[in-house]
Amino acid sequence: MSNNDILRSLRYTFDFSDDQMMQLFKLGGLEASRTEVSDWLKKEDDPDFKAIYDIDLAAFLNGFIIKKRGKKDGEEPKPEKSLSNNAILRKLKIALNMKDEDILDALASVDFKFGKHELSALFRKPTQDQYRPCKDQVLRNFLKGLQVKYRPN
Repeated sequence: MSNNDILRSLRYTFDFSDDQMMQLFKLGGLEASRTEVSDWLKKEDDPDFKAIYDIDLAAFLNGFIIKKRGKKDGEEPKPEKSLSNNAILRKLKIALNMKDEDILDALASVDFKFGKHELSALFRKPTQDQYRPCKDQVLRNFLKGLQVKYRPN
């Protein structure tokens, strides 16, 4: 799943305007222009399409966390240079204040069967034996589940 697909999905699910998108990037420490945001949201076959890098998506997700949960005391989180599906899932879990059951409910709402043990393996450290990488299919279905919950029509 591309970073642009994730960004488009989140924009649709939470019905963010261009101004809100720019504000979320700014909260995450990135000054993104309306043109940049627009180009990131375009489909791949559009001549103005631009791929969004991991560090930019990380800034957006950090801004989303700050908007939903408020600023944390201390140093601002720095956007990661490299994002895995596991990190994206974790950031969305934090932003939306979700428990494991909430994530499993979101997956179940789109008829995607996933177990509690499988889910906990996604949130482990990569050095642990039980760690499992989050596949695109899981993230895609989770984003669809968020649409069902936050934008049912």
